[in-house]
Amino acid sequence: MYRSTFLSTLVYGLLLVGLISLRGELVALAIPFVLYLLYGFWSAPEILDISIERKLSRDRITPDSESIVTLTVTNHGADIEELSLDDRISPHLTVRLGSSRHLIRLPKGSSHPFSYTIAGPRGSYPFEAIHATATDSFGLIRRERTVHSNERLFIFPEFRRLKHVSIRPRRTRVYAGSIPARVGGTGTEFFGVREYQFGDSPRMINWRVSARHDENLYSNEYQQERVADVGIVLDARVRANLFHVDRSIFEHAVTATAALSDVFLNQGNRVGLLMYGSYLDWTLPGYGKIQRERIMQALAHAEIGVSSVFAGLEHLSPRMFPPESQIVLVSSLVNDDLDILVQLRGRGYQVMVISPDPVKFEISCLTSSQQVDLAARVVRLERDLLIRRLERAGIQVFEWDVSIPLDQAVGPLLMRQRRSL
Repeated sequence: MYRSTFLSTLVYGLLLVGLISLRGELVALAIPFVLYLLYGFWSAPEILDISIERKLSRDRITPDSESIVTLTVTNHGADIEELSLDDRISPHLTVRLGSSRHLIRLPKGSSHPFSYTIAGPRGSYPFEAIHATATDSFGLIRRERTVHSNERLFIFPEFRRLKHVSIRPRRTRVYAGSIPARVGGTGTEFFGVREYQFGDSPRMINWRVSARHDENLYSNEYQQERVADVGIVLDARVRANLFHVDRSIFEHAVTATAALSDVFLNQGNRVGLLMYGSYLDWTLPGYGKIQRERIMQALAHAEIGVSSVFAGLEHLSPRMFPPESQIVLVSSLVNDDLDILVQLRGRGYQVMVISPDPVKFEISCLTSSQQVDLAARVVRLERDLLIRRLERAGIQVFEWDVSIPLDQAVGPLLMRQRRSL
């Protein structure tokens, strides 16, 4: 109950009792409270006419960095004796310096800035409202107002960049890139020999082959290098990510997805993202910095969900993943995934799996004992058998011990892959 409401009730009661009982001392007792109320109503602002501007020093950060939030409040109305500001932020954010609440005196026409520093885990955090409360010096009359805004803080996954990931899908696009296209033309790697055509550079003439023919000259032909369609699938299922109470391997999978999308986009490829959890979350394919921003925003929202198997992945949209393109799955894998991945390989997709090792991750969460060691050996045998079956189907699987950064554990293997193909 507001203080003014309590005093008004008290004054009304004293006057009523005094008039009924004809006792002047009760009426006199009410006079100080009446004067107190009148002063409060006189000094209180009639309306709360303020504007608030919020600025973020950085609206895109990583979990280990900070952003400074600066609020500037301007009073367009009468003097405000006490103004309380409460910037309502997400409970997942941590205020490391300063406070999101502020109490000030704000004269008419003046402005007052204040700031605080925040940090938090990966996610997307909107700043939707600032609650302002103005009171008189006695705290009798309160004027409240909620100022809405649309600022948003993105905390992207932090990752170490990969230098190169070598892929060779059957289908490439028309733009020049770094992926061998199995088509003759200009390039760096030798592809074959053809008859000399008008306009060919003399440096392209293969004199050894031409010497064997009296009438025709022959030119070297090189393998063209182009960009490709790359579809990244992030496994967000609970059963593939949550192992020990609240210990989840999912953050490592998100980090790997961010690093892979970054390197593929840097190589000029058209990249799309599919997050598979309780539902399918699509980020349509695209190029360059704009697509990187879209993927990072999608990863900031990524959460694990309940789903049994990769139901529906065998019916991938050609618009999202064109036939014979490259699919990169980031998943710790479960036994039920074998059939779906083999079907994708059978449809002509080049399938690569970056698999965070769930066995080592879960063992690190448990106390070492004979039973734990025996269970780990059994699970390891099952996992090795699954990986061998995938590799026999032509699927490339790279296991990743998440205790080692991705660029150190898997990065060299992804770069050497080009020489082995």
